[in-house]
Amino acid sequence: MTNTMKTIGIIGGGQLGRMLAMAAARLNFSTIILEPQADCPAAQVANAQITAAYDDPAALKELASRCDIVTYEFENVPVSAAETLARSVPVYPPAKALDVAQDRLTEKRFLNSCGIETAKFHAVNNQAELESALADFGGQGVLKTCRMGYDGKGQRVFRGDEDLAGAFDALGGVPLILESFVAFEREVSIIAARGIDGSVECYDPAENVHRNGILHTSTLPARINDATAQTARQAATKLLAALDYVGVIGMEFFVMPDGGLIANEIAPRVHNSGHWTEAACIVSQFEQHVRAVAGLPLGNPVRHSDCVMTNLIGDDIDALPDWLKSKNVYVHLYGKAEARPGRKMGHVTQLVD
Repeated sequence: MTNTMKTIGIIGGGQLGRMLAMAAARLNFSTIILEPQADCPAAQVANAQITAAYDDPAALKELASRCDIVTYEFENVPVSAAETLARSVPVYPPAKALDVAQDRLTEKRFLNSCGIETAKFHAVNNQAELESALADFGGQGVLKTCRMGYDGKGQRVFRGDEDLAGAFDALGGVPLILESFVAFEREVSIIAARGIDGSVECYDPAENVHRNGILHTSTLPARINDATAQTARQAATKLLAALDYVGVIGMEFFVMPDGGLIANEIAPRVHNSGHWTEAACIVSQFEQHVRAVAGLPLGNPVRHSDCVMTNLIGDDIDALPDWLKSKNVYVHLYGKAEARPGRKMGHVTQLVD
């Protein structure tokens, strides 16, 4: 089966788009990036860039006319843009997945409707609702903006002794969600893919450690039993079917003391906690996504090595010479010239004998 050099449009020009473009090139696809920032990480390795806003009508029309398929590398793509493109070119994952993932309240309710357990939560639309919700959770919980928060941004933790005055307005006076604390033992995530034909493949769950709200390491194998791993695969498979999904998805869980899982978040795209697949699997999550959206057979997700993936965040990039000297280390840098606090500069994956 050949693709006769088809073109994939990628909305978003960050490192995930960069790695998608690299995987696409290996399978003989060309890529066009839609991104307002010139010389973005993805455009450095893609065939072309349309430099415009994600919802610019003329840019969307041009992207659709130049591409055979359109995908995206982040979940805050305007739903209207995906819907507009879908009228003239296949867009995967579908706009419905964006709609669900962009609002934490919608996301939690959708997961529950699929029979997937989450933390308890309350919608919070004003100060009075916040105080009532906190009272229901014993004064404790994690308050988050429903939309646009990521990597620890747009959040506030309550531990029972805070002054609540002005707490709602402090997060911008926008719709919020209060989530109950979960007494979990560890965090894991699963990367799964669904093809156009409905076939599903799941990678092994990774055990994740966060620093300052940003993923620090992903370790394989995760310290979970086979039953817990199977529960994660089943949850991902149910979610993919419910969304009529095509492409790769990331799904994060809290692991409870009894081995049960509480779903935390979903990401309708390739995911930071799946970067290890580049080094420890024959088919990475990025190639898997390209295969899925292009209608190619999904690849084997089985890992050939244990590993630890470490994000290089901000000044972590200064340790690059040491990583380069290490054995069995896969290094991937993102083409970003300036290191800033909290900025992902690259990642390294160390294979374990």
